Parts: sequence; structure tokens; C-alpha cells
Amino acid sequence: MKTIRIGTRNSALALWQAHHVGALLATQGLGYEIVAITTKGDQILDRSLSKIGSKGVFTEELEAMLCAGEIDIAQHSAKDLPSHLPAELELIAFTEREAAQDVVLSLDPAKTLASSEPLRIGTSSTRRRAFLSHFYPQHTAVEMRGNLQTRLEKLKNGDCDAMLLAYAGVHRMEMESYITQHLSLDQFVPAVGQGSVAIQCAVSLDASIKALVRKACNHPATEAALLAERHLLAHLEGGCSVPVYGHAQLVGDKLSLHAGVLSLDGIENIFHSAAGIDPTLLGKEVAMELIHLGAHQLLRKIRQQLGS
Repeated sequence: MKTIRIGTRNSALALWQAHHVGALLATQGLGYEIVAITTKGDQILDRSLSKIGSKGVFTEELEAMLCAGEIDIAQHSAKDLPSHLPAELELIAFTEREAAQDVVLSLDPAKTLASSEPLRIGTSSTRRRAFLSHFYPQHTAVEMRGNLQTRLEKLKNGDCDAMLLAYAGVHRMEMESYITQHLSLDQFVPAVGQGSVAIQCAVSLDASIKALVRKACNHPATEAALLAERHLLAHLEGGCSVPVYGHAQLVGDKLSLHAGVLSLDGIENIFHSAAGIDPTLLGKEVAMELIHLGAHQLLRKIRQQLGS
């Protein structure tokens, strides 16, 4: 049995994802070994992501290990991946997407974003902060870094009244009992890639191994959606530290993509939707329309405000 070395972050959620990938590999007769590391994004928790660098803060160490041949594949939360990858690396699979929406967590079931009572909402995402300002300006965003277990402890310690998180991670970590609200995909549009696990490898990895990994892990409908979203992000030159949003879904034989850019204060919202068959062309089409509507100017302003 061929053993695949899976590189991963060392958080509970990342390890869950790595073992999930390992279970998928077993369907093709492959064994696996977990190689877990702590990334820069995991080590630096006293600054926002925009302050420590937007590109690859959760991925660059794993990418270096791929290039050095220390691991065979790396698993990443797809939303953490930069839009442009090193030439010597490639993405070969996207696992079936979990429900992609954001959720509200609180110790008090009555605390939701609909509350007229001003709440302190914990989040590390500029996208979620911007949507919060746009739709629910009565609440205040509180910086909240760390893994899900750390954030839950902060909630229990009273650092915030509620938290905004991706449903996928909450579900995988069995924290659903704390969910007080599921947010609409049409309102809090997810980050590009949210809910799926991306499998990355070196271009030089043996072709037969690549084929087996792809057969075991890739979900075609998810792949089509994420290719559209990632091409959108690449053309916008966005990143995980700016409030760019984008969500594609396969409806029949067509992809629909809704995407946009929000100003940090939530006031300015540039958005566009389109449908098509080719994910690459759809992502580019929506990005070009957003650029025509002023997305690049807004992103430049946002980066200046963030100091990134």
C-alpha cells in the first residue's frame, strides 16, 4: 500500500480535515501519514490577518514542504489559499463542499444579529466585519483570532456576546449547539472557497499518484464552483484579508456566480452576478464587470486603510 504524506496545520479543525482526506484516499487503496505543522498565521494571534500579510499566512510553510519533497500533498481550507500559486505547485482536487454559509454562535440562544440590543460580535474576517456594518450597524465587531476552541473559550470568558464563523468548521468540530442563527448565502455571501478542502501538490509528483488522489478526493461540482470563484479572485487581485466575496453554485448544467467587494465601513458595495458553463470564463467575466464598476479603486482604498 502506497502511503501518502499529508501536510496540514496543527489545529483540531485542520487535523479533522486531514484525516477526512486520508479516509477518502483509503477508497483508492492508499495509506496516509499526517505531517502537522504550525504556520505563521497560527503563531501570530495578536494582530489581524491584514497586518501580518494577506498572502499565504496559513499555507506558505506547507508549500515550502511540498517543494522540498517533505510531504506528498497538502490539505488547506480552500478559502485560505492565495489566488496565485507558485509555478511548481498545483491544485489537484477539491473535496465536496460543506454548506457554505456563515453562522452566529452565542451562549445565549436569543442573541442573533436581528437583536436591537447592541452586541459585541467576535470575528477575524474583514468581509464579515463589512457585512456586519452594512446590514447590522447596531453591533460592534471585536477582533477574534485563534482556532475554534480558543474562540469558544473567549466567548465563554465574555470577550464578546456572539461570534461569526463559517458553518463548515463549526459543524466539523461538533459545536452546532452554540449556533443561534444561520445567515443567508444571499446576504452574508461567503468568502471564495468557503466550505471545501483543497488538495495541493508539487507539479513533479508522480502522475499515477496524482490521478489516484484526484479520483479519491475531487468532487466535480465543487471543483467547477471553486474554479469560477478562484478565477474571479485572481482577476480582482483580491486576498483573504480584504472584503471580497464570491459564491458559485451549479444549477443544472450552468454555474451561477454572485460576487462583490464591500468597503470596510459597509457603505459601498460593488456586486455583480452572472451564469455560464465554463468556470474560468465565468470567473473572469464577473471580475471584469466588477472592475468596470470600480472594484480596483475600492480595493486600493481598502488596502491603504488596512495598511497592507
